Amino acid sequence: MAAAALTGHFVTKIKPGTGSLGVVYIKSAAYSSDGSKPNVAAYKRGTGGRASFNGIVATVFGCTGFVGRYVINKLGKCGTQLILPYRGDYYDAQRLKVAGDLGQVLFTPFDLRDEESIAKAVQYSNVVINLVGRDYETKNFKYKDVHVDGPRRLARISREMGVDRFIHVSYLNASPNPKPLVLMKPSKYKISKYWGECAVREEFPTATIIRASDIYGSEDRFLRSFASVARINGEYLPLYKNGQETIKQPVFVSDVAQGIVNAIRDPDTKCQVYQAVGPKRYLLADLVDWFYGLMRKDENWGYKRYDMKYDPIFFPLKVLFVNLISPAYPLGGLHWEGLEKEATSDVVDESLPTLEDLGVCLTSMEEQVPWELRPFRAHQYYMAKLGEFPTPPNPKVQS
Repeated sequence: MAAAALTGHFVTKIKPGTGSLGVVYIKSAAYSSDGSKPNVAAYKRGTGGRASFNGIVATVFGCTGFVGRYVINKLGKCGTQLILPYRGDYYDAQRLKVAGDLGQVLFTPFDLRDEESIAKAVQYSNVVINLVGRDYETKNFKYKDVHVDGPRRLARISREMGVDRFIHVSYLNASPNPKPLVLMKPSKYKISKYWGECAVREEFPTATIIRASDIYGSEDRFLRSFASVARINGEYLPLYKNGQETIKQPVFVSDVAQGIVNAIRDPDTKCQVYQAVGPKRYLLADLVDWFYGLMRKDENWGYKRYDMKYDPIFFPLKVLFVNLISPAYPLGGLHWEGLEKEATSDVVDESLPTLEDLGVCLTSMEEQVPWELRPFRAHQYYMAKLGEFPTPPNPKVQS
């Protein structure tokens, strides 16, 4: 059945005369006679807390991912009914049930290429959030499948099912023709992110786009890529041009999640593009030195970074080896697209709004990162005396 004709839901019933189960399409009572959805916000109940219903029914694609867990937690706290599509094992998503009150968090299996499963996931929602993304390609999903075709399909079906708001999270440095840095040719990751934004706008013109910089937090792929033992060669850390030509403006994951929640609440954010960046800009070399200082792995420990171009044999072989032994997720972010993203400077468009325009009070790295890197410290079980390990100076802020 074409997605354009979907204005109801699918149920499993016994086919007459066969005794076998089949999927039957039923027109939903949630729709009026003209096919439009009622004003769900009219059913709001309570004072706006966890045990309330704030009138928002949100489907969050990518709910089990890094950013998704924070978004769900914030939405559940304010009384949002959550529909969480999941792929793979149900028990990977089941832990998200405690994010909301009893009966407010619902699960449904889906596949990014299955239009019926997507339609069932969004049919009762007035908000759809797309957090599906991929740092690296696999044999089943290429960048185009995840970043272009998938968002296009989600946006189109959401529009056809009468969804009011569509929030799409993209990448800050997405570009149709990016300059290659580590790679020999333009990054497919950056290109696919750009065309994914274009696809969403074509299918859902009032969508809100959030372009995020490197996002850090618990279980992230920014701080932990540098903290991983797979990333450093003994005591030596290779960086693109020694980190001296890369400017980063990382953003805390909780700030990104709060920006998404605030965008849902504000109807003026329709058709807008927001940049999710942190409050300060840093040189990557200074950031990495600071990270290793916080982990008690400074120059006295033996830490030293160097330009990866001076390691033309061992480091490429190490990247290849890590991808062979861990194809599901390259350890330490050691894959070429990840290294290309790491070497890319964050370019902020002054004409576009940021998270601060969404009312988010940004968290500085100096406040959050020491806590995030605490589990990775050297001499973790050593009872240090007060002041025995000096606190490293904060990284220099770039203009």
